[in-house]
Amino acid sequence: MSRELLTQGAEGRVFTTPWLGRKVIVKQRFPKKYRHPDLDAQITRERMKAEARALLRCRSLGIKTPAVYDVDFTTNEIVLEEITDSKTIRNYIYDAVKKQQSMDSPVFMNLAEKIGKILAKLHGNSVIHGDLTTSNMLLVPPYDTSDVILIDFGLSSVNERPEDKAVDLYVLERAILSTHPNTELFVKHILSVYKTTGGKGSEEVINRLDEVRMRGRKKLCFG
Repeated sequence: MSRELLTQGAEGRVFTTPWLGRKVIVKQRFPKKYRHPDLDAQITRERMKAEARALLRCRSLGIKTPAVYDVDFTTNEIVLEEITDSKTIRNYIYDAVKKQQSMDSPVFMNLAEKIGKILAKLHGNSVIHGDLTTSNMLLVPPYDTSDVILIDFGLSSVNERPEDKAVDLYVLERAILSTHPNTELFVKHILSVYKTTGGKGSEEVINRLDEVRMRGRKKLCFG
């Protein structure tokens, strides 16, 4: 069965390949040579189970994610639905900037609202993504009206701690501001919508976000 390598990172490889008559995405985790083999196998297994659980939990809540077709602990692979014709929000923003579209236009404020709502729902149901970036959010045609699809839950967890939710938001905030220019209002609207739609706990998360930002600034200053 032929496989086409899409990406390779520190945690593993991502392929596209035919599988049972359909084209799918296969995420394969690397063994970590610096860990004892038994410990590495246990950690890898738990990570894969956490990723599959998070994806299934999201879909049960109506949060759009790829479907999970198979989890193979022998090969350390997860087989996922391929989202055809998709575009990352990262690339969507790049394309819009090339066309000189403003990041505070109604189209982007609408996108920020969608992101804020989906993250409020995610955190409201105790799912921590672990790697929120615009590369891990997809749109499908027509892109301007598409729902946001979340991908890559390889660092996800399920817990209710406001601190972890705040770190999730901080990772996204830094990813957007460092990757895309003139996105301050875009980020501000994401967080505003998150706070107003996320129920009682969301205000505490936003308050914790200020603390996380402060620690982040100190780390940058002092290394």
